[in-house]
Amino acid sequence: MKTLWDRMGNISAQLLRNKLFRKWFISSLVVLFVLQLYFVREMLAAEVLFGMLFLVVMLLFGIFYAVGAVGERGLDLAEAGIRVAARSARWSYGALEDLSKRQFRHRHSQSAP
Repeated sequence: MKTLWDRMGNISAQLLRNKLFRKWFISSLVVLFVLQLYFVREMLAAEVLFGMLFLVVMLLFGIFYAVGAVGERGLDLAEAGIRVAARSARWSYGALEDLSKRQFRHRHSQSAP
């Protein structure tokens, strides 16, 4: 009794003896090989395009993040500057108020006639 493997071997040997079958079989293998190469090339091209798109998006988000961080830091520095200016303005206003409440006394020099 022949095994399945032996039967498949006999069938393939008979098919390969046929010249027309060999021609179509080899042509089919060549077409499949070329299509496989084309598919791999297209997949690599798609991967490169998606990689470049990802890089552009990552750069845009990085720029937006940097601008936001710098703006936030600038607001912190502006707040500190405003506090210093407000403290100085309060001190100056207080000094002017004290100065305005003072009575100016002129000393008259007593000179001998």
